[in-house]
Amino acid sequence: MLKLFGAVMIVLAGTLAGFQRARQYSDRPRHIRGLIAALQRLETEIMYGFTPLPEALRRIGVQSREPLQCFFTSAAEEMSPPNNRSAQDAIHRAMETHWKNTAMKASEKEIIRQLSCTLGTSDRSNQATHIALALQQLKQEEVAARDDQGKYEKMSKSLGLLLGALIVILIF
Repeated sequence: MLKLFGAVMIVLAGTLAGFQRARQYSDRPRHIRGLIAALQRLETEIMYGFTPLPEALRRIGVQSREPLQCFFTSAAEEMSPPNNRSAQDAIHRAMETHWKNTAMKASEKEIIRQLSCTLGTSDRSNQATHIALALQQLKQEEVAARDDQGKYEKMSKSLGLLLGALIVILIF
């Protein structure tokens, strides 16, 4: 009876690990779409709202869903008094703290890091140009993420179950 319980637990753990990995594949395109929408709102705030960058990031954070909400809110707090950090430093600190909560990969992180180097250091039209470039790159990453999701999501679920079953077979 105890062996059967152990076998069921091993299969269940393998299945849950597979489903967790599959969820990462399905979350990545959604998180990228959220980031694209947030950057489009940032562009609007900068170009048409004449909103200071910390306030624009705070507004975007309020409008975004988790985990991007914490990312943008944290960046805004880093730029506001008493911290008064530059946009680049604030976004880097926010990435160090909150990026691990997203399903996004290093390529998306690098796009945002490159964008942070120009935010707040140039005029509005130049910032809009850099945001448009980042949006284009993120849209390409979203297409790649959807391709990966189609390829690997179902396979991850099945592989988790099969790996748990293999471990049970090898043990018993």
